[in-house]
Amino acid sequence: MPALSDLLIWNDPTPRSGEKNMAIDELLLRQISDTPLLRVYQWRKPSVSFGYFETLESAKTSFPENDLPLHYIRRWTGGGIVDHRIDLTYTLILPKSHPLSSLRGAESYRIIHEAVAAALNDQGIACKLTPTNTGDGVAACFANPVTYDIVSTDGSKLAGAGQKRSRHGLLHQGSVIGIQDRAKWQQDLTNHLTKSSRTWQPESELLNEATKLSEKKYATDEWRMKRKKIT
Repeated sequence: MPALSDLLIWNDPTPRSGEKNMAIDELLLRQISDTPLLRVYQWRKPSVSFGYFETLESAKTSFPENDLPLHYIRRWTGGGIVDHRIDLTYTLILPKSHPLSSLRGAESYRIIHEAVAAALNDQGIACKLTPTNTGDGVAACFANPVTYDIVSTDGSKLAGAGQKRSRHGLLHQGSVIGIQDRAKWQQDLTNHLTKSSRTWQPESELLNEATKLSEKKYATDEWRMKRKKIT
């Protein structure tokens, strides 16, 4: 039984900076209607994002720049450190009125990841959800599966996510590796999430607001390095 009765789909075709991607997701949560929204997006620069409770230093330690400059971005959601050079990134936003938003974090994580895993299996990528926390303290997300992450049959992590709850609803930012056909996987994921979906496009006003928010918040050293001063 699909978790959602209806779903808006935004296949964002424009590769964007990490700061703007994070700003867009925050604004989508703040402005969410009564219908859940799925956004699939791309990164303009080689980027690494780190969860709200991680540090810039740990991100740089996990993924040093070496010969290739990397762009480091702190997310509004939790979770670990993610290398976006190798993944497909998506965001699922649920309004507070949706029953899934009121579930405990682990339960909403499980339900969403069941659909993600089913879509991977549809592509011939055998995988399963981890039943218990098998993490070993490694901050790098794909080196550290936690409860209800998605792993291959040999235990390698294929998908993880971070979540943020607010008075507006639930923001779930997910990352998946190993996908060969992005368009088919997106359609398969949609089919496993809902029986009723339709495409959606943002107004230019939202994108303009996202530019301002990215500059005011996500691009600042205060956000990247001093999270306790930001609300």
